[in-house]
Amino acid sequence: MNYLAHIFLSCDNEDILMGNFIADSISINEVALLPEEIQAGVRLHRKIDSYTDTHAIVRQGTQRLQPHHRKYSPVVIDVLYDHLLANNWERYSGSSLPVFAQDVYKIFSRRMEEMPGRLKRNLPRMIEHDWLNNYKTIEGLKFTLEKMDKRTRFPSNFGGAVEHLLDDYELFMEEFNAFFPEIIAYVDSHCKC
Repeated sequence: MNYLAHIFLSCDNEDILMGNFIADSISINEVALLPEEIQAGVRLHRKIDSYTDTHAIVRQGTQRLQPHHRKYSPVVIDVLYDHLLANNWERYSGSSLPVFAQDVYKIFSRRMEEMPGRLKRNLPRMIEHDWLNNYKTIEGLKFTLEKMDKRTRFPSNFGGAVEHLLDDYELFMEEFNAFFPEIIAYVDSHCKC
């Protein structure tokens, strides 16, 4: 799961949301310095990642991507799943994606000082270019993957992931819609939000 799914799975709790959002940008030592509720969000993020990475349905998609993206296949599937969530938003949420995104941006803007350095620098661009809402489009998905490609040290072929998604779009969609209710149920039953 990438930004959109982690944010969505934050139990409608602002502190959980903050921890869930910043989890990949802070070290284990930094987590201990955070308020308890934000630490709970970091723990939730890690539980979601672990559950997702080991889930049989997700692994099917990851294995299809493996020949093209090697060790980055789980990263690619995370971003693809955000695209699929955005395109199935009404199935899982009572509010529209644009409204949800704007509400999240307001929270992040208000709590900017709590963000780690890299996120603090990137957040204005995220808001200005509406990254959460843009996951819905192929262009937005491609933008995200190409941006990620520039940050990797090893060949990732992130840019080619859009082509692989389009080749098997219905299959990825079917897998996502089988998996996502399970991750929602997992968060609801296993994580104290």
